[in-house]
Amino acid sequence: MIVPITFAGILMFAFSRRQPVYDHFVIGAKDGFTTVLQIAPTIIGLMVAVGMLRASGALDLLSRALMPITDPLGYPSDAVPLTLMRLVSSSASTGLLLDLFERYGPDSHLGRFISIMMSCTETVFYTMSIYFMYIKVTKTRHTLTGALLANLVGVIASLWLTNRLFA
Repeated sequence: MIVPITFAGILMFAFSRRQPVYDHFVIGAKDGFTTVLQIAPTIIGLMVAVGMLRASGALDLLSRALMPITDPLGYPSDAVPLTLMRLVSSSASTGLLLDLFERYGPDSHLGRFISIMMSCTETVFYTMSIYFMYIKVTKTRHTLTGALLANLVGVIASLWLTNRLFA
């Protein structure tokens, strides 16, 4: 009910101020279409890169290579590709999530961990590339470092929560 109520509230507010609602809608839609055209090359590039990583098996290779580090920490090595892909693409990471659900089940320890992790992390590179490209920011300063640190904390918190709640 929140969406229809919000929509009705906006319309009533605009009508009470005697604003041309449809004209503003058309202008906004035109601006939105222009934005889509501006960010399309970035999105296409990210989609191609993600597709290449998944198809090449590079993520599985990296997962196996990191096993000596992840296993002693109690971090499921099967979650490494998902953790890395989450930084780049939400849809690709959702695809990996569903693959892991099929293999291990959503109620498994891994399934619970990756479910919590998906809600505690963000697609850092996608978000930064889209937003910064659109507003023409060239010097990101500490944004990437802070975002990667926040993601790392989200992953660690997810693992801790999963071990505490479901061990």
